[in-house]
Amino acid sequence: MADVTTIEVPDVLAAYVAAGRAPGALAVVSRGDDVTVEVAGTADVEGRTPLRRDTIFRIGAMTVPIVAVAALMLAEEDRLGLDEPVDLWLPELASRRVLRSFTAELDDTEPATTPITLRHLLTNTWGFGLFFGAGDAPLRRAANELRVMNGPPIPEHSDSPDEWLRRLGELPLVHHPGEGWMYSIGADVLGILLSRASGQTLEVLLQERVFDPLGMVDTGFAVPAEKLDRVPPAYTQDPRGGQLDVYDPASWGSEWRERPTYPSAAGGLVSTADDLLAFARLLLRGGRAGGDWLLTRQSVAAMTTDQLSPAARANARFFPDFFSDHGWGFGLAVTPSGRFGWDGGLGTSCWADPASETIGILLTQRSGMPVQSSLYRDFWAALDR
Repeated sequence: MADVTTIEVPDVLAAYVAAGRAPGALAVVSRGDDVTVEVAGTADVEGRTPLRRDTIFRIGAMTVPIVAVAALMLAEEDRLGLDEPVDLWLPELASRRVLRSFTAELDDTEPATTPITLRHLLTNTWGFGLFFGAGDAPLRRAANELRVMNGPPIPEHSDSPDEWLRRLGELPLVHHPGEGWMYSIGADVLGILLSRASGQTLEVLLQERVFDPLGMVDTGFAVPAEKLDRVPPAYTQDPRGGQLDVYDPASWGSEWRERPTYPSAAGGLVSTADDLLAFARLLLRGGRAGGDWLLTRQSVAAMTTDQLSPAARANARFFPDFFSDHGWGFGLAVTPSGRFGWDGGLGTSCWADPASETIGILLTQRSGMPVQSSLYRDFWAALDR
């Protein structure tokens, strides 16, 4: 492992930076108490600002496992039941109807065979999500018109969570709860559920139950003024010319400089390498942080084990062949070898391998689709050699 972390990983990072595919990249590799940090490139395409270990990154969908941990904490306290209907807390989603087929008109529905549960939300099987490969179906048009399709950092700047959920509740489900898998939007629903069930805002709940106990001092839905100088620009790649365009400016221009009206549990957090390392260690150590148990081993085991039924896997709407070598636990992906974690669409990745006790964290400022980014794949290939 020492040879890999000191030679192979830096080469991977340097190659992507040299090719102009990312302004910079920061990698953390941990095995037990041995931690290696590698940095390549800079925080901006102009090369003016160094990339540092404490640089604050927008972590996108890596928000989801963090929120899942908070959900399991409430479940352990019997404040939420994994298999109990969420109707009490989310009446907007009670008595769901389901399209008879994805291309059907919105009134061509049937009653849902089962109510939505916390388990469904944690496993992305509740019946609705991003429309991968959907074409111009009536439901897709309606979802766009109602502005319920999310995107970082928040679904709609002017929306409260309650208003967003009200509009979402006007739409039918794509499949019966538990009988398919659709990405992302269930996490935002989960965030609302946790807030209502706990009587706290999602920010306060995560701060008290996850961030403070783990010492995640730089993680949140917004960046305080005194830390804004640590926020780099975020970039997307122009599909035509290949150049990197600014998605979100740095520092005081960033969208993350103020608390959002809607804190998105699907992708709204910012964090740092060390904060994410603390979170990954919590899971790798079975729910223990220092001398305290924040989760039981049973909850962590369930979270990091494939929870999908054959029907959910067969009816998944995601990248082709994703579920041929991945499963889905509670808020994160798992592989047959036992590795678990997830990626963020704005350029970040964090996975843990219990067999080798290895944690790999990759942080960049350049967007890349989860699991599909070649940089993510090459990073882990270097660790596996």
